[in-house]
Amino acid sequence: MFFASDNAGPAHPQVMERVIAANTGHQLPYGNDDMMDEVRAGIRRVFDAPEAEVFLVSTGTAANALALACYTQPWQTIYCSSVAHVEEDECNAPEFYAGAVKLTCVRTDDKMTPEALEAAITAHPAGDVHVAQPGPVTITQVTERGSVHSLAELQALTSVAKSHNLPVHLDGARFANAQAALGCTAAEMSWKSGVDVVSFGGTKNGCMAVEAVVFFDPSKAWEFQLRRKRGAHLFSKHRYLSAQMAGYLQDDLFLRTARQANDNAAYLVQGLTKAGAEFLHTPDANMIFTRFPRSVHQRLHDAGAQYNLWGDVLDGAAEDMVACRLVCDWSITRDQIDTFLAHF
Repeated sequence: MFFASDNAGPAHPQVMERVIAANTGHQLPYGNDDMMDEVRAGIRRVFDAPEAEVFLVSTGTAANALALACYTQPWQTIYCSSVAHVEEDECNAPEFYAGAVKLTCVRTDDKMTPEALEAAITAHPAGDVHVAQPGPVTITQVTERGSVHSLAELQALTSVAKSHNLPVHLDGARFANAQAALGCTAAEMSWKSGVDVVSFGGTKNGCMAVEAVVFFDPSKAWEFQLRRKRGAHLFSKHRYLSAQMAGYLQDDLFLRTARQANDNAAYLVQGLTKAGAEFLHTPDANMIFTRFPRSVHQRLHDAGAQYNLWGDVLDGAAEDMVACRLVCDWSITRDQIDTFLAHF
C-alpha cells in the first residue's frame, strides 16, 4: 500500500527493455548517440512541432531550472504559483541557475489565476531601476495540489504573460497525466496555448530518471546546451537517458501509463468518497489531497501503508480529521487499492 509518490514506483518494463538493449557496444557520448535522433523525432511528433529543439536531463529540477534560466536575466523575476514546485521543492535551484534572480509568488492555494498574475506583474512595472524587472511565467500542469488547468485556463494565463511580452514555461513533471485528463493533444496543451518551453516529465510516469526540455523557439538551443554543460547536467553516457525516453515515447507509452495512474486515482477517489473522506482540492489526475479520521490513519499506519501526512497519526483524538496526500502511479493494482480502502 504505497501511495507516497509516483516517483517511487518501478520503471515500466518497456523502458527497461530499451535501457538493456542500449547496454551493448559503443555509442557516442554527450547526446550524440543514435537513439537521441529517435527521441528528437518522437518528441516533435508528439508535440506536432517539427522545429522544436529537444534536450534530456535526469531530474525535474534540472529541467525547470535550466529551461527558466534561458529566458531570465539576473535582474528579472520569475512569476510562479505560491505552491509551485519551483517555489516549494527545488531549494532555490531556479534562482541559482538563472544568476540569483528572484521568484515572485502569485498567491493561491492551488491554480494560478489570470487576475492574480496580472496583479503580480503590474505591482512593480518594468522600468523602475529599484525593483526586479518582469521575467518569465511558469505554470505547473498538473498543479502541486492535484488539479489540472483546462486549456482555456492555460490560455488565459499565457494571454496575460504575452500582453506583457513575457515568455511562458510549463512545468510538466506530470504532463502526460494532465494530457490524459484533458483528452487533448500535447500541442494543444503547450505551444498552441502560448507556452514557449516545456519540461516534459518521464520519471514520475514510468521512467527511471529522465525529463525532456522542449523548446518551441529553436534559437534557445545553443544557450541551453551551454547551461546544461556548465550546470553539470550533461550526461557522458547519455544513451541511457535516450533509451528511457525512447521507450517512454514508443507506442505512446507515456499516455498509457498516465491513463493507468489517473484511473487508479479515480478508483481510489470513488472508494474514499463512499467512506466519507473529505477532499481538500479537486483530484483531476493522479494526486489526491484528502482528510479522514485519525483512527483510520492509525489502522493504515499499523498495516504498513505509506503516504504523506499533515498531522500526528498517533497522538490526538481518534475522531480528529487529519489531512494527507495520496499519489497513484501506473503500477498500483486495484487489489492494493481495495486493501487500503478496507481499513476505513
